[in-house]
Amino acid sequence: MGDFTRFSQKQMTALTWWRPGSPHEARDAVICDGAVRSGKTFCLSLGFLLWSMTGFDGQCFALCGKTVAALRRNVVSPLLPCLRELGFSVEERLSRGVLEVAFQNRRNRFYLFGGRDEGSAALIQGVTLAGVLLDEAALMPRSFVEQAVARCSVEGARLWFSCNPEHPQHWFYTEWILKAKEKNALYLHFTMRDNPSLSPAVLRRYEQLYSGAFRERFVLGRWTAAQGAVYPMFDPLRHVVDSAPACSRYFISCDYGTVNPASFGLWGEAGGVWYRLAEYYHDSRRTGELKTDEEYYAALEALAGDRPVEAVVVDPSAASFLACIRRHGRFPALPAKNDVADGIRLVSELLREERLRFCAGCADTIREFGLYRWDERAGRDAPVKQNDHAMDDIRYFAATLLARGEPGCAAAAVARG
Repeated sequence: MGDFTRFSQKQMTALTWWRPGSPHEARDAVICDGAVRSGKTFCLSLGFLLWSMTGFDGQCFALCGKTVAALRRNVVSPLLPCLRELGFSVEERLSRGVLEVAFQNRRNRFYLFGGRDEGSAALIQGVTLAGVLLDEAALMPRSFVEQAVARCSVEGARLWFSCNPEHPQHWFYTEWILKAKEKNALYLHFTMRDNPSLSPAVLRRYEQLYSGAFRERFVLGRWTAAQGAVYPMFDPLRHVVDSAPACSRYFISCDYGTVNPASFGLWGEAGGVWYRLAEYYHDSRRTGELKTDEEYYAALEALAGDRPVEAVVVDPSAASFLACIRRHGRFPALPAKNDVADGIRLVSELLREERLRFCAGCADTIREFGLYRWDERAGRDAPVKQNDHAMDDIRYFAATLLARGEPGCAAAAVARG
C-alpha cells in the first residue's frame, strides 16, 4: 500500500475518523468533497473497508458509483491490490456484482451498485446494509442516495460520501453539506494540495487545464454556479485555422432539427488533433423551408463527399434520421452520448489542449461559440437553449468518440442495417 507518512493529515482523517479514541468516532457519517486528484476517494474507500472489516462479521455493505463501470474504475480497481497487500482475501463475483472480503476470521459481502438515473433506486431496494459508500454522490439522483441511506438499518451502520463540487443549489450541497452538523456527519473539504503525492508540475498542469466554473470546482474545490460563456477558453486565434492538414480519419456529427436548426460537422484527424473541416447548417425559421429526412441525408452525403467517413454520430432522439442513414447503408450511424454536463467538460478540456480546431469556413460554429451562455436562472448546470445546435453536435462528437482521454482517440463499431 505504500508508506502512511505520505498521507496528508486530512487524508489520514478520512482513513481513521471512525477509530476508537478519534475525536470524530461518534459521527454517523463522513462527507469528503473538493478538488479532483486530492486523494479523497482512495482514502475514503480504504477507510470504509477497514472500518467494515474491523467492526462487523457476516454483514452486507454497498459500494455505489454513478455506474458500476465507474465504480470499478475509481474505487474497486485501486483498492483491491492495497487490501491484498494488507492481508485481506477478496473474491470478485463479477456476474453478481459482489465482492466477498475476508480478514482475521471475519467475512463480509460488498454489493456494487450504479446510481445512474431515477430508476436506479429500485436496484438497491430490499437489501439490509451495515454501511454504504457513495462515490460521486452529487452525480447520483437524490432518490437513489436516499434509498441507499434508508437501507442502512444494522446497528452501528455509517454512511460514507465523496463527491466533486457542482452548483451551490445542488440538493446534495443543501441537504447534506450545509446540514452536516445536524446530520451528525464529519465534513472534510479537500484541495489538490491535500494530496502530497502530486508534484508541483502536476499541480500546475491541472491549474492550467480548467477555466471558469470548472476551475473553481475541480481545482479549487468550490461549489460555484456556472456563469457567462460556456466555453470562455475558445479563442479564434488559437482554434480557427484557414485550412487543415491532410487527414487520415473522418467522422460526421449531427444535431438534427426540423423546426429548430440542424447542424452537421465533418471531422478529420491529423497528428492527434481533430479538425472541423466543413459544416452544414440549416435554420428552417430563417429560410422558411422545412426539410425531410431524405433531404437531410442528401446534405449529409454532400458534406461527406468521397471521404471514407467511418461513422455518423447523431442526436439520440432523432430516431427517424438514424433509421434513414442506416437504410441507405453507406455510413454506420451511432446514437450520441448525451450527458450535457460531462460533454461540456470534455469539450472544454479538448479546447484547452488544442485538440479541437475549426476551419474558417465553419461560420455558424464560430458564431455560436461567441453566443453560447450558461443559464444563470436554471438552478443547475444548463446552457441557455439558444445558439446551441453546432455546440450540441460538437459535444456529441467529443462525448461519443473522444471520451477515452487519449490524444487522437476515436472508435466506432456498429452493425450496419
